Amino acid sequence: MIMAVVPKNSGDAVLDALVNAGYTATFSETRGGMLRQSQLSLFIAVKEAAVPKILEIIRSQCKTKAKIHTEQGPHHFDPTRQPTIIMGGAVVFIWALDYFENI
Repeated sequence: MIMAVVPKNSGDAVLDALVNAGYTATFSETRGGMLRQSQLSLFIAVKEAAVPKILEIIRSQCKTKAKIHTEQGPHHFDPTRQPTIIMGGAVVFIWALDYFENI
């Protein structure tokens, strides 16, 4: 069982990528705690062999590039020299289930 807490702005992308890869997830909109913002908590029941693929999907969809604007002096502004950082991420919990059944 995987529980992933993902930023709300990444939630649709994560769900779409999971469905496109043939997985399903139950989700709930949550707030606070882990990422200190509105987020989605996803619950994904998969066999152990699928865990690395699920983690890669979550990892690939929960990253946002952002530019950091720095002061370079009034006559020396060069937009090509603005550093880019990767932001975002998810909090993921994984635990083994002895048994589960789709009814």
